[in-house]
Amino acid sequence: MSRAAIVLVLLCAACSGTPPVASGPVDAGAEVRDAGEQADAGTETPDAGEQGVDAGTPDAGYVPPAVLAERPYKLVVPVGYAPGTPVPLVVLLHGFGFTSGMQDAWFGFSDQAQARTFLLALPDGTSTLTGQQFWNATDACCAAGEPVDDVGYLSAVIADVKARYAVDGRKVFVVGHSNGGFMAHALACARAGEVAAIVSFAGATWADEARCTPSQPVSVVQLHGNLDAVVLYAGGYTARGTGPYPSAETTVETWARKNGCTGAALERLEGDLDLAADVLLDETKREAYAGCPGQGAVELWTVRGGSHAPLVSGSFASTLVNWLFAHARP
Repeated sequence: MSRAAIVLVLLCAACSGTPPVASGPVDAGAEVRDAGEQADAGTETPDAGEQGVDAGTPDAGYVPPAVLAERPYKLVVPVGYAPGTPVPLVVLLHGFGFTSGMQDAWFGFSDQAQARTFLLALPDGTSTLTGQQFWNATDACCAAGEPVDDVGYLSAVIADVKARYAVDGRKVFVVGHSNGGFMAHALACARAGEVAAIVSFAGATWADEARCTPSQPVSVVQLHGNLDAVVLYAGGYTARGTGPYPSAETTVETWARKNGCTGAALERLEGDLDLAADVLLDETKREAYAGCPGQGAVELWTVRGGSHAPLVSGSFASTLVNWLFAHARP
């Protein structure tokens, strides 16, 4: 399915207020391997004292986490990957009712993985009885009380990639849309030591701040259209949630407190962005909290006139990747 067709599915869902249902293959533009496939480790290995780097060669007794046998994931391995040379890892999380392949085709992250030489993990959520895939993120979105440990699952995905490939542990990032955006927040709250930075597009963190307990700062971008009719910019409830979700502004305010930022309010950043091709000019306003620790930047990117699922611009994926790479752990 083409990117335009994917966006049409999403836009129809936004207009109707119901989540989309879509499926399709991954057009990776790079090598795609199943989770259980062993990497060709080669002979080169990093120095033993190099921090944050995994050798890329599983130990002889390595056993993949059991959950991955039930829930495999795809991994885009770019042609420029050299065994033993550590590279970043990006985990892309789809929205409710979507698939990892469709999310990748819409955002264009496989192309970036090829051009920028990073590993791209493409996990899928659990399917409902009607076949719609979801993440059990916060109480607002979108498991409706179903007991699925997606924090544990995604942590297993990250650990498995790091066991099989040379991953720079300072550069593990998560990007999610909608339900996947909620999941990116939930994972950062619960596994801050495993994730350097996240971008949540049309998601939100916990309304109850006590449910978010990061062990260390995580850099965060909350990207949200102010005309989103599915996940409201001002906060609200979803059809498959049991609690409310906070506004985009409250979400970043929460992270500013969690990260220990000293700024009292969001401050405008110079340089608006062109992330939505269906909105004229540079529509995305950037704001940030001042006084955040080096590894805990907190920013709000507001797509003025943006819907839940805009037609992304040609610079969308590269802009997100640039920001993530600039916010690796020190």
